[in-house]
Amino acid sequence: MKVRIFLIAEAFIDKKFNSFIISLKKRTSPLKIFHTGELNLMRKIEIKNKLRIVFCLTLLFAASTVFGQTQGVAPNMSFTVSMSEPNSHLYHVEFCCEGIKTDTIDFKMPAWTPGYYRVLNFAKNVREFSAADGSGKTLEWEKAADNIWRVKTAGADRIILNYDVFANGRSVAESLLNESRAFISPTSVFMYVAGRLDDPVTVNIVPHESFSRISTGLDRIRSRENFFLAVDFDTLYDCPIFVANQEVIPFEVRGIPHNMAIVNPGEFDREKLISILRRMIEAAASVVGEIPYRHYTFIMMGRGQGGLEHSNSMAVYTRLPNMDEPNDYGRWLSFITHEYFHLYNVKRIRPVALGPFDYDKENRTNMLWFAEGGTVYYEYIVLNRAGFMSRSDVLEEFGKSINGYESSPGNKTITVAKVSYDAWTMPFFGGGDKISYYDKGSGLCVLLDLKIRHESKNKKSLDDVMRILYQKYHKQLKRGFTDEEFAAECEAVAGCSLKEFFEYVYTTNAIDYKTYLGYAGLELDRPDENAENGRIRIKQLPEPDQLQAAILNSWLKQ
Repeated sequence: MKVRIFLIAEAFIDKKFNSFIISLKKRTSPLKIFHTGELNLMRKIEIKNKLRIVFCLTLLFAASTVFGQTQGVAPNMSFTVSMSEPNSHLYHVEFCCEGIKTDTIDFKMPAWTPGYYRVLNFAKNVREFSAADGSGKTLEWEKAADNIWRVKTAGADRIILNYDVFANGRSVAESLLNESRAFISPTSVFMYVAGRLDDPVTVNIVPHESFSRISTGLDRIRSRENFFLAVDFDTLYDCPIFVANQEVIPFEVRGIPHNMAIVNPGEFDREKLISILRRMIEAAASVVGEIPYRHYTFIMMGRGQGGLEHSNSMAVYTRLPNMDEPNDYGRWLSFITHEYFHLYNVKRIRPVALGPFDYDKENRTNMLWFAEGGTVYYEYIVLNRAGFMSRSDVLEEFGKSINGYESSPGNKTITVAKVSYDAWTMPFFGGGDKISYYDKGSGLCVLLDLKIRHESKNKKSLDDVMRILYQKYHKQLKRGFTDEEFAAECEAVAGCSLKEFFEYVYTTNAIDYKTYLGYAGLELDRPDENAENGRIRIKQLPEPDQLQAAILNSWLKQ
């Protein structure tokens, strides 16, 4: 008897939809029900009015659990993470993997976290590693490399790893466990099977009894408390997990649920903060025209070091700002907007080198000037469109960016493409004889946007490039773009050659600010050489022509 389970849409998954369909088909042929019948897992698809359809993840998990040990099933993978002694800074991890028919299996720990361009060697934090089969019999293993544990399966269908992870990191790319919180940066805790990054995986979090809430971008398995599912390991690695006693404040934008998870928030105006975030999100979404996730989580962990972007969440070390102090509030909102806009620029609109990832080593690209610097550019554009920054505020910030690299001796000796490529071994924000790809990337995006607006008689802008990169490469081709493809798309939108502009990326040629800023009736105001504490600023020309005024007014609100 054939049993058909129709996996009806519970929500839409925006990552690797087609590959997951293929994976699902592979994992269901054939499955025997109590050795008497065949189970065909199928999906029921109906596409109408641009609705995207997906799978009932709970049913998939249940089917995988029930039939996981049946001969012929593709690998079934699951983690259980516990934290019985927070003061020890040790997570205990159990990784169950079944259905891989090989003599040995290489289990690997990633060496870095996407978005944080440093090799951190997470394998060094692994303690008390052991491997056993489904009956509990110990299996032999060896370290095949710094981050590879090679297990001899002895023919076992089910392999269970147990290991501890020391977690006392202070950056947002590292895991932390102490008496007040548990922060899991997934690449530093979860191993994977070599060659099996595309497999679905479930995660069971067992909180310490003193912790009451779990906040994460992972999809919850509603029928099982504290169980989560990722469609593949890239998704798992993109979803940090925060376990503590945080306050969780829900709100919606366009009917999509959002959650703010805030540690020790104290007294603050919750409705005002929600209103601010809604306006920011709407302004950011207007760049490409849609919100591409099903739910989003802001993980705000108090004071610490940095923030990190993810496809449907952010993890940031930040306190809430004083809403009555404009400077404090403005810096905080710029930080949050930057990390949020990365869900478009980097997570979906991205250089081809930044996904799928090689978790063993550096993933180098010439284009961090656009991935990071372009996000700096858009954080200010978004805040201006949302009404949080005036035109003069934005020009002030862009002037600071230009001053940052023009005042550096490295601007004459190293290109921003080279700085992007070497980011893994250089200071994040420049310094010394090194320029910052954040600063120069932001400044170059100013020039690129104004050039496109001028050449198109103010009919096109950098927004149009972003929409093309999002629709064509992310949604249709499902990949990143090369340096050459990026340049070609910019030229197609501008309707002209941008050879001179891209020379500013790949050479140290002096930039013609007079021409580029002049497109919007602006000019660079350089300080007198003898002035103390002087810096470069951007100011408006007193008598712009009609096109200049139109470009400036459409580019930045007053």
